[in-house]
Amino acid sequence: MQVASPFVVGEQPGFAPEVGRLVVMLSYARRTTLSAAQGLTTPQLDHLQDAESNSIGALLAHVAAVEVAYQCSTFEQRRLSPAEQARWGAALDLGARGRSEIRGQPLAHYLALLEEVRAHTLRELARRDDAWLEETTPFWGGHPANNHFKWFHVLEDEINHRGQIRWLRRRLPGA
Repeated sequence: MQVASPFVVGEQPGFAPEVGRLVVMLSYARRTTLSAAQGLTTPQLDHLQDAESNSIGALLAHVAAVEVAYQCSTFEQRRLSPAEQARWGAALDLGARGRSEIRGQPLAHYLALLEEVRAHTLRELARRDDAWLEETTPFWGGHPANNHFKWFHVLEDEINHRGQIRWLRRRLPGA
């Protein structure tokens, strides 16, 4: 029996071939994000490096919020509803709003958000075929973009913020 490796981008059971490859990349990025945040306390998650920085907790919430926004965009061809905007707006906006509103939660809170959002993504991706990845709609500035690019953007956004999380973690008081 062959053991699946997280380092082989290939087909995955339950997914169309190219969708499965995307799932492998999303899964690896998430695994490394979770590793970067492992063991952090609430004060560490809330720590602000300076007056303009985002906290690690806010960055984790942002990763989840971006994924929700792209779920709405690509799976349902719509923007966030007012209720979704109320729930995820601070995490999408970050900055002053994120510094003010995203505080005081333990790591388990952020892990649950990430898991909830990813479970929905995987359920929806399992329903899509490879042709769906190529479907193109207007995107930034009205430029066309396909779903493959949009989910690549979700992936690269998470990787970017994982780098920020690692940077911030190394600079935590007492680190």
